[in-house]
Amino acid sequence: MKLYVCWGTFQTIRPGGHPCHNAYQALRMAGHDPEVVKVRGLGIGPRLVHLMPEGRRQIEELTGQRAVPVLVTDDGELIWDSHRIAEWAEANPAHRSAGAGAASASR
Repeated sequence: MKLYVCWGTFQTIRPGGHPCHNAYQALRMAGHDPEVVKVRGLGIGPRLVHLMPEGRRQIEELTGQRAVPVLVTDDGELIWDSHRIAEWAEANPAHRSAGAGAASASR
């Protein structure tokens, strides 16, 4: 799975938290370890395609919009908006391997 973010997954002082951070944390809390792809640039403001980084163009091709975060699941499902990604993560926790559970049970 890939999680497309702006500059990173760090927290900011933004009220409610930074959307990229919130999406990443929701996935991690659900046991996922997404590949993080930084697309840089701004997904808001005037459409100046010649100034838009390649990563933002790729997001626009995938979703029809330029904002991140965007999650591409292993099944190819596209989910954007940090709230929707968090909802997906909660509904789809990562599967734990049977071997890992058996190993911890034998301790």
